[in-house]
Amino acid sequence: MTVRNIRAHQSRGLLDPPKVVGRTGYYDQGHVDRIELIRELQEEGFNLEAIRRIVDSAGEDPGELLRFTRDVRAPYEDEQPEIMSLREIAGPWGDEKFDEERLRRSEALGLMRPLGDGRFEVLSPKLLAAGHELASIGVPMDDCLDTLETLKERSTAVAEIFIRLFDEQVWEPFDQAGRPRDRWPEVRDSLRRMRPLASDAFIASFQFAMEEVSEKAISEGIRRDLGEGS
Repeated sequence: MTVRNIRAHQSRGLLDPPKVVGRTGYYDQGHVDRIELIRELQEEGFNLEAIRRIVDSAGEDPGELLRFTRDVRAPYEDEQPEIMSLREIAGPWGDEKFDEERLRRSEALGLMRPLGDGRFEVLSPKLLAAGHELASIGVPMDDCLDTLETLKERSTAVAEIFIRLFDEQVWEPFDQAGRPRDRWPEVRDSLRRMRPLASDAFIASFQFAMEEVSEKAISEGIRRDLGEGS
C-alpha cells in the first residue's frame, strides 16, 4: 500500500494518524490491523462510507473484527478446487452436451468458472463427482443441474437458520454489551464450533428424512402393486 493510500484513508476518517515522535510518524499493530480490514472489505465490494461505519464499529479492536471476518469467510472444509478441461467435466455425459446454456447454468450455480484456453476451475469436485455418478445410472445432465439448483436453494435456507441462531443468541448479546474486548475470543470460538455442528446436524437430519421418505415410497409402491393385483 502506498503512502498516498494511507493518507487518503486518514483524510476520510478511516485510519487514525500515526504517533509522531520528533519528525517521524510511527504506526502500530492497530494501524496495520485496520489497514488490512479496510483492504479486505474493499475486496468484498464495500464502498468507503460503509467501510468507515464498519471500522468505527470496531473501535479499539480492529484486529479482533478482522479475525472474526476471516473466520466467517473461511471455507467449511478443505475441499480444493481442481482445474479441468470441458471433456473431463462432462465425463459420462459427453462434452457435446455442454452447450452455452448448460455452461451458463453450471457457472451460475457455482459449480465451475472459466479460466480461458478451454480450462475451467471446478469449485466443488465432490459435487461434480456426484453428478458423474448420477450420469452413470442414466440421469440426464439437465436433471442433475435441476437437482443441484434445488439443493442449493434448500441448503441456503438451512444455512440461514443457523446464521440467524448465531446472530440472535451470540452476536446480538455481545454487540449490545458494547463488544467487550475480553469476550471476542469467546464469540469467535462459538462461530468455529457452530460451523461443524451445523453440518453434522444437517447431515443427521437428512439421513432421517431419507429413511422416512424411502420407507414411504416403498410402502406406497407395495400398496399400488397389491391394488393392481386385486
